[in-house]
Amino acid sequence: MIGFVGTGVMGEPICRHLAQKSRQQVCAYDLEDAPLERLAEHGVRSAESVRDVAERSEIVFLSLPSRSPVQKVCVGAGGLLTHLRPGACVIDLSTVPVAFTRDLYARFSARGIQFLDAPVARTRAAAEAGTLSVMVGGTEKTFNRMKPLLACFATDVTHCGGPGTGQAMKLINNLVLFENVVAVAEGLALARHTGLKPELVFETLAKGSADSFALRHHGMKAMLPEEFPERAFSVEYAMKDLRYALELAREEGLELTSAMNARVLLKRAADAGFRHEYFPAVAKVIGKR
Repeated sequence: MIGFVGTGVMGEPICRHLAQKSRQQVCAYDLEDAPLERLAEHGVRSAESVRDVAERSEIVFLSLPSRSPVQKVCVGAGGLLTHLRPGACVIDLSTVPVAFTRDLYARFSARGIQFLDAPVARTRAAAEAGTLSVMVGGTEKTFNRMKPLLACFATDVTHCGGPGTGQAMKLINNLVLFENVVAVAEGLALARHTGLKPELVFETLAKGSADSFALRHHGMKAMLPEEFPERAFSVEYAMKDLRYALELAREEGLELTSAMNARVLLKRAADAGFRHEYFPAVAKVIGKR
């Protein structure tokens, strides 16, 4: 049986795809009842606890918001480390620090349990469509064994190397994205202050060397219409991922000034009351007179 812990905005559709495509029974646990009730319509069984998931499953996916809940689920009382059987596998889809992931890998390996760090990228819409990108760290043998399950909800599955490399790749991905989004927001602010039409500016940039995913998606689809919904990838989540990326940079002796600037602007957006809004809301605090 496949176990699943964390059926939030991304976890619920991922769990649904596993139930529909893996040809295996899936059981899931979450603190909220509503997503479990929706998943039950697709054959997903509800578990009573993390321990219940561990005792019923050979493979367990995690989709959790940060380091603290992953730590609790993995090594806390009643957690996976204690109750999974040797030979089982944990696949962590969450975004957490690299050093923390490597520590988890070592702990699970000591008990004969396989572990992959497999953070996901792309949007909530991609999760719903089953077209996520997954960046995977762990042994090649475990990756090859688990790749068909990852392909149930992702169109791009990349083995990045040993333990922790999936997390490193995801943090680099998000660091570059956040810096690009800040650049797009700054361009928008300058356009408005100089009297240019923002729509014209973005359409023109998309035809030249300034074109980017951030411009077309975060700029055109969020900043221009000023639509920053909650229950999307929030300012708060962006701050968390950027904090992890900067932790990794410090561990490697690097000073990433553009990333630090993005962190300052995201914090300003959070302090202005936009903490729970879609993170391109950083545009609201850039260029204000």
